[in-house]
Amino acid sequence: MSIMPDSWIREMALTNGMIEPFVEQQKKEGVISYGLSSYGYDARVSNQFKIFTNVDSAIVDPKNFSEAGFVSREVDVCVIPPNSFALARTVEHFRVPRDVLVICLGKSTYARCGLIVNVTPLEPEWEGYVTLEISNTTPLPAKVYAHEGLCQFLFLKGETPCETSYADRAGKYMHQRGVTLPKL
Repeated sequence: MSIMPDSWIREMALTNGMIEPFVEQQKKEGVISYGLSSYGYDARVSNQFKIFTNVDSAIVDPKNFSEAGFVSREVDVCVIPPNSFALARTVEHFRVPRDVLVICLGKSTYARCGLIVNVTPLEPEWEGYVTLEISNTTPLPAKVYAHEGLCQFLFLKGETPCETSYADRAGKYMHQRGVTLPKL
């Protein structure tokens, strides 16, 4: 398995629609960087957030998830409460090739502020907007800026295509459009 360089990512984005919209160069003037990097793609977070709160004394249960545990916001700056958590989605839509596994990692700018983006794989032939999980590990409120970089995607190409892809299995998170909640 090899990590794929900027030239391959660009080619796949422009000819196969692997990333849409695609930003061909790093944008970083006055913003947290996003766009194509040497061996990855820095994705932006949209302005759609679901922020966890305990106003209604909800219990988080991955087998029976209740929307009572969070509030939805469309904002340019999301403030995540101390020791709390938010869900968001990428601005970019991804179409993963059958012989590629994509790994999502948080950007160091946010990590150095105590905001951690969950490491998430995008499996072969997965398609959609990526739901991002953001943890505020600090005892202070923390800001996340919409339409700026939040995480980096690394593209690992297998030597041969997999036998069964995410699409073949009809994966439950296929074709996500907005912020997608846990499913059983």
